[in-house]
Amino acid sequence: MKIKQYQVDAFANRAFEGNPAAVCPLESWLDDGQLQAIAEENNLSETAFFVPAGKSFELRWFTPVKEVDLCGHATLAAAHVIFEILDHAEPVVTFETRSGRLFVEKQGRLLQMDFPAYTLLPCETPELLAQGLGVRPVEVLAADDYLAVFDSEATVRSIEPNHLLLGQLDLRGVIVTAPGTDVDFVSRFFAPKLGVPEDPVTGSAHCALAPYWAGKLGKNSLSARQVSKRGGNLGCEVRGNRMLLSGSAVTFMEAEITF
Repeated sequence: MKIKQYQVDAFANRAFEGNPAAVCPLESWLDDGQLQAIAEENNLSETAFFVPAGKSFELRWFTPVKEVDLCGHATLAAAHVIFEILDHAEPVVTFETRSGRLFVEKQGRLLQMDFPAYTLLPCETPELLAQGLGVRPVEVLAADDYLAVFDSEATVRSIEPNHLLLGQLDLRGVIVTAPGTDVDFVSRFFAPKLGVPEDPVTGSAHCALAPYWAGKLGKNSLSARQVSKRGGNLGCEVRGNRMLLSGSAVTFMEAEITF
């Protein structure tokens, strides 16, 4: 069997920045074991698979160790492949996913994703979280991930996490965030239990980050930067229980899987 695969740098203006994702267009679904094996072989934070479904596409995301419910950067990468390589004629791509229906609209060089906005609940700081980050947050909230808030961008950049400890937490991962010096807010994301010690740029984390900072800053349109080693910029706009995430993407590699 041979399958086309594209590696795309998402939330990037050029190669070698943003977050790399593998994208595999399929005519029909392989079994789950084969999908997981491909993602494990790729060893990227996410591999996206999509199948045509009428005028939309069914989309699934796999880390090297498991399937996930939502992934922003791999959705952006999949839409990039559909628009730029498969020459999708309509201005909007519709994806059917485990997180419901998602939309990606082409706006010049930018792709704008319509995602759910997460509701965050304040919580006590788990000791494993404080120990795993090596510094105690000023505030902690929870949704699918823990959101640990700090007072400065410098603190977020300086964190050297203990991934063994963070991987023992009960939620999916840990987002750390603070006000930015030249953007509205900065963040990093750690998900060792998903096989992703630090994700370069995480669209799904901004489904929690943007509503939080919109409330704190009193505005719905925000600029964000994930300050991982590769780094990436995102535009965020909160609209009630939905939010828009904007970014660009570039194709790094075209390949063919044989198995």
